[in-house]
Amino acid sequence: MSTSFDDADYPAYTMGRAADMIGVTPAFLRSLGVAGLIEPERSLGGHRRYSRHQLQLAVRVRQMLDEGLPLTAACRIVLLEDRLAAAHRHILELGGTITEGDDANLPTKTQPAA
Repeated sequence: MSTSFDDADYPAYTMGRAADMIGVTPAFLRSLGVAGLIEPERSLGGHRRYSRHQLQLAVRVRQMLDEGLPLTAACRIVLLEDRLAAAHRHILELGGTITEGDDANLPTKTQPAA
């Protein structure tokens, strides 16, 4: 039995709670919306509500910013990583396989094999 509690895309967290959970400011979360990375749901009263998945993306962007990347670059990288992970899940759901060469978590070899 699956519930909204199990759903990573369920918008369960208010902006203040979400910011506290991941150690950022509400302004940072708003900036991710402006950058186009995440678009929170809105409650009936118009308040932003974030999902666990959105917060995971926000944490990853924060890590990249701490490493010195600009916000637009960090958002683009996180978006592409998220899309690639979704594509891999879809391939597996369809009965395909992901080889070591397809794994985005492994660096691509840049030197020819000797």
